[in-house]
Amino acid sequence: MEKRFAVRRVKPSDIPAILEIETASFGPDAYDRKLFAEYTRNCGELFLVALEGTRVVGYAITCLCAAKSGIRAELVSLAVHPTVLGKGAAPALMESILRRLKLRRVSRFGLTVKVMNTRAIGFYKKYGFRRLRRVPRYYEDGADGFLFVKDL
Repeated sequence: MEKRFAVRRVKPSDIPAILEIETASFGPDAYDRKLFAEYTRNCGELFLVALEGTRVVGYAITCLCAAKSGIRAELVSLAVHPTVLGKGAAPALMESILRRLKLRRVSRFGLTVKVMNTRAIGFYKKYGFRRLRRVPRYYEDGADGFLFVKDL
Protein backbone atom coordinates (compact mmCIF):
# COMPACT_ATOMS: atom_id res chain seq x y z
CA MET A 1 0.00 0.00 0.00
CA GLU A 2 1.32 3.44 -0.93
CA LYS A 3 1.83 6.04 1.78
CA ARG A 4 1.12 9.73 1.40
CA PHE A 5 4.25 11.84 1.06
CA ALA A 6 4.35 15.61 1.27
CA VAL A 7 6.40 17.39 -1.40
CA ARG A 8 8.00 20.82 -1.05
CA ARG A 9 10.87 22.91 -2.38
CA VAL A 10 14.33 22.05 -1.13
CA LYS A 11 15.91 23.99 1.73
CA PRO A 12 19.66 24.24 2.34
CA SER A 13 19.15 22.25 5.56
CA ASP A 14 17.89 19.29 3.45
CA ILE A 15 21.25 18.74 1.74
CA PRO A 16 22.70 16.26 4.31
CA ALA A 17 19.64 14.00 3.95
CA ILE A 18 19.78 14.34 0.15
CA LEU A 19 23.46 13.34 0.18
CA GLU A 20 22.56 10.24 2.20
CA ILE A 21 19.84 9.31 -0.33
CA GLU A 22 22.20 10.02 -3.22
CA THR A 23 24.96 7.81 -1.82
CA ALA A 24 22.53 4.99 -0.99
CA SER A 25 21.02 5.21 -4.50
CA PHE A 26 24.04 5.82 -6.73
CA GLY A 27 27.12 4.77 -4.74
CA PRO A 28 30.35 5.92 -6.44
CA ASP A 29 28.34 7.83 -9.10
CA ALA A 30 26.73 10.04 -6.43
CA TYR A 31 26.64 13.82 -6.87
CA ASP A 32 28.55 15.82 -4.25
CA ARG A 33 27.47 18.61 -1.87
CA LYS A 34 28.85 21.33 -4.17
CA LEU A 35 26.74 20.16 -7.12
CA PHE A 36 23.58 19.99 -4.99
CA ALA A 37 24.26 23.53 -3.75
CA GLU A 38 24.54 24.66 -7.38
CA TYR A 39 21.25 22.97 -8.30
CA THR A 40 19.62 24.59 -5.26
CA ARG A 41 20.63 28.00 -6.62
CA ASN A 42 19.88 27.33 -10.30
CA CYS A 43 16.81 25.08 -10.16
CA GLY A 44 15.48 25.90 -6.69
CA GLU A 45 11.80 26.15 -7.57
CA LEU A 46 11.92 22.73 -9.21
CA PHE A 47 14.33 21.07 -6.78
CA LEU A 48 11.83 19.19 -4.66
CA VAL A 49 11.96 16.85 -1.68
CA ALA A 50 9.52 14.16 -0.56
CA LEU A 51 8.83 14.01 3.15
CA GLU A 52 7.71 11.16 5.37
CA GLY A 53 6.60 13.20 8.35
CA THR A 54 9.51 15.61 8.73
CA ARG A 55 12.15 13.23 7.28
CA VAL A 56 13.44 13.86 3.75
CA VAL A 57 13.11 10.50 1.95
CA GLY A 58 13.45 11.52 -1.68
CA TYR A 59 14.33 14.33 -4.03
CA ALA A 60 13.92 15.38 -7.65
CA ILE A 61 15.81 18.06 -9.57
CA THR A 62 14.26 19.55 -12.70
CA CYS A 63 15.76 22.44 -14.66
CA LEU A 64 14.09 24.63 -17.30
CA CYS A 65 15.55 25.87 -20.57
CA ALA A 66 14.19 27.96 -23.42
CA ALA A 67 13.85 26.33 -26.83
CA LYS A 68 12.54 27.47 -30.22
CA SER A 69 9.43 25.36 -29.69
CA GLY A 70 8.76 26.66 -26.17
CA ILE A 71 9.99 26.03 -22.65
CA ARG A 72 11.54 22.63 -22.04
CA ALA A 73 12.49 20.87 -18.85
CA GLU A 74 15.03 18.22 -17.94
CA LEU A 75 14.79 15.85 -15.02
CA VAL A 76 18.37 15.94 -13.77
CA SER A 77 17.90 13.39 -11.00
CA LEU A 78 15.20 11.62 -9.01
CA ALA A 79 15.98 9.31 -6.11
CA VAL A 80 14.30 7.96 -3.02
CA HIS A 81 15.78 6.37 0.07
CA PRO A 82 15.94 2.56 -0.29
CA THR A 83 13.71 2.17 2.80
CA VAL A 84 10.78 3.80 0.96
CA LEU A 85 11.22 2.28 -2.52
CA GLY A 86 7.85 1.23 -3.89
CA LYS A 87 5.89 3.10 -1.21
CA GLY A 88 4.86 6.15 -3.23
CA ALA A 89 7.62 8.73 -2.71
CA ALA A 90 8.76 8.71 -6.35
CA PRO A 91 5.19 9.05 -7.71
CA ALA A 92 4.55 11.92 -5.27
CA LEU A 93 7.63 13.71 -6.61
CA MET A 94 6.82 13.03 -10.28
CA GLU A 95 3.20 14.14 -9.95
CA SER A 96 4.28 17.35 -8.22
CA ILE A 97 6.86 18.05 -10.94
CA LEU A 98 4.32 17.46 -13.72
CA ARG A 99 1.79 19.83 -12.09
CA ARG A 100 4.45 22.53 -11.70
CA LEU A 101 5.66 22.13 -15.29
CA LYS A 102 2.13 22.42 -16.67
CA LEU A 103 1.63 25.67 -14.71
CA ARG A 104 4.82 26.98 -16.35
CA ARG A 105 3.55 25.92 -19.80
CA VAL A 106 6.50 23.62 -20.40
CA SER A 107 6.12 21.92 -23.79
CA ARG A 108 8.52 18.98 -23.40
CA PHE A 109 10.03 17.13 -20.45
CA GLY A 110 13.14 15.01 -20.98
CA LEU A 111 15.44 12.78 -18.97
CA THR A 112 18.25 10.29 -19.41
CA VAL A 113 18.32 6.97 -17.58
CA LYS A 114 20.88 4.15 -17.51
CA VAL A 115 20.01 1.39 -19.97
CA MET A 116 20.31 -1.19 -17.18
CA ASN A 117 17.96 0.66 -14.78
CA THR A 118 14.84 -1.31 -15.63
CA ARG A 119 12.96 -0.18 -12.51
CA ALA A 120 13.36 3.51 -13.44
CA ILE A 121 12.56 2.83 -17.11
CA GLY A 122 9.28 1.17 -16.10
CA PHE A 123 8.49 4.08 -13.78
CA TYR A 124 9.03 6.69 -16.49
CA LYS A 125 7.02 4.72 -19.06
CA LYS A 126 4.14 4.60 -16.55
CA TYR A 127 4.12 8.42 -16.66
CA GLY A 128 3.98 8.53 -20.44
CA PHE A 129 7.64 9.07 -21.25
CA ARG A 130 8.75 7.51 -24.53
CA ARG A 131 12.23 6.41 -25.46
CA LEU A 132 13.73 8.69 -28.09
CA ARG A 133 17.19 7.19 -28.52
CA ARG A 134 20.16 5.45 -26.93
CA VAL A 135 23.05 7.71 -25.88
CA PRO A 136 26.37 5.81 -25.97
CA ARG A 137 28.72 6.25 -22.99
CA TYR A 138 26.49 8.94 -21.43
CA TYR A 139 27.53 8.17 -17.85
CA GLU A 140 30.95 8.63 -16.24
CA ASP A 141 31.34 4.87 -15.83
CA GLY A 142 30.91 4.46 -19.59
CA ALA A 143 27.36 3.11 -19.38
CA ASP A 144 24.87 3.96 -22.11
CA GLY A 145 21.73 5.93 -21.37
CA PHE A 146 18.28 6.14 -22.90
CA LEU A 147 16.90 9.59 -23.63
CA PHE A 148 13.20 9.69 -22.75
CA VAL A 149 10.77 12.52 -23.51
CA LYS A 150 7.21 13.44 -22.63
CA ASP A 151 5.21 16.11 -24.43
CA LEU A 152 3.13 18.14 -22.00
